[in-house]
Amino acid sequence: MSERRFLLVDTSVLPDVFLKVLEAKQLLAAGKVTNISAAARRAGISRSAFYKYKDCVFDAETGRETITVIATLLDKTGALQSLLSGISSAGASIVTITQSRPENGAAQVEVTVRTGMMQMSVENMLMHLSRQPNVVEVHRGT
Repeated sequence: MSERRFLLVDTSVLPDVFLKVLEAKQLLAAGKVTNISAAARRAGISRSAFYKYKDCVFDAETGRETITVIATLLDKTGALQSLLSGISSAGASIVTITQSRPENGAAQVEVTVRTGMMQMSVENMLMHLSRQPNVVEVHRGT
C-alpha cells in the first residue's frame, strides 16, 4: 500500500465541494445534525460527494481527522488494553470506545480516534494493530 501524500492548498483554488465536505463533517462532529444525509443536505452537496471525499479532506487549521477503527478481538484478558495501547503508541488520540458483548469467543470494538498527531499513516497503524496476538481482524470504519 502506498503512503498517502498531503498538500496544503489555498481554498481559493479548490472546487467548492471540498469546503462543503468540511462543512458537513463539522456539522456531524458538532452534533448539529444526526446523520450524513442531513449534513450533506445542509452543506449543499450530495451524499455521494460526501462519501467520495470524506476520508481525503480535512482542515489543516485543526489538524484533526477523526476515524473509526473497528476490531474483532478474542475474548481474552488484556486484548482491549493491548489494542488501545497500540493506537496510543501510534500517536492517535482516543475519543470514544464501544465494545459489543463477546459471542463465540470474540467481541467487536469500535474506537474513534483523532489522527492529527500520528507518527505513522493510518494504514500502517491498522497493519500493526492487526498483527497483535488477540486481534482477529481490524479495519477502518465508515
